[in-house]
Amino acid sequence: MNNNHLKHLLEINLAMLFIATSGALGRYVQLPVPVAIGARAILAFVALFLYCKWKGFSLKIDSRDIPVILLSGILMGVHWVTYFYALKLSNVAIGMLSIFTYPVITAFLEPILLKTKFQLVHLFLAVLVLTGMYFLSPTLDFENSYTIAIGFGVFSALAYALRNIILKKKVSKYNGSMLMTYQTAIVGIILFPFLFTIPANAILNQWEVLVALAVLTTAIGHTMFLMTFKHFNITTVSILSSVQPVYGILIGAIFLSEIPKGTTVLGGILILSSVVIESIRSKKPT
Repeated sequence: MNNNHLKHLLEINLAMLFIATSGALGRYVQLPVPVAIGARAILAFVALFLYCKWKGFSLKIDSRDIPVILLSGILMGVHWVTYFYALKLSNVAIGMLSIFTYPVITAFLEPILLKTKFQLVHLFLAVLVLTGMYFLSPTLDFENSYTIAIGFGVFSALAYALRNIILKKKVSKYNGSMLMTYQTAIVGIILFPFLFTIPANAILNQWEVLVALAVLTTAIGHTMFLMTFKHFNITTVSILSSVQPVYGILIGAIFLSEIPKGTTVLGGILILSSVVIESIRSKKPT
């Protein structure tokens, strides 16, 4: 494994660690979901805009790319909102694991939308990930809110998979920080009216967790994640990123005292196995 490939694998794992903070932070924040996501997006936009200006990144986009950028921002907003509803209705494990149906969704959608070659190995790895998730998930009572949470999580996964696929060809053209600047701006504009549905001091009282979500999870994590699109195809990225719920559950155990059971450990091993297999198999990116 050459040094560049190892570097790219480390980058995607670091990105997943930052993004995985969304589980614990999403459970911790005590605000209505549209308000939390709106404030997160606006704060992240400010951080990303200042970073782009500091680094001298151009914010100009080709007019032909505006529809794609706009759609990607809307899909990102849908992904965030439905994911946070999944977290609110369940716990970190269920919320994070349900959205990780997206590698399976991506494996089916990428060949159709991007006209790439369908690879059977991706189905095997996706099944391995889902098997890991089965062991990670606690026993579900389909008459309680967990069922609704899983529904929100799977819908969030669909939005996330579509967003990643449509941005694949744009990452080679635009800087990842610039793309995230536009996406956070779009989400912030759409959800801005919701900020006036609660007292301003209620939002200010949650400023620490909102800043953490905006900077750690969004500005740093998602920008790093976008940059990895240059080095792997989207299905490979989605499978490699399946380590995220493992990181998220560990963070939840440390900060929320949600201690994983033996089956959770087994599930984590299966998920990590798929990551290791894909890491080796993707040495020569397609």
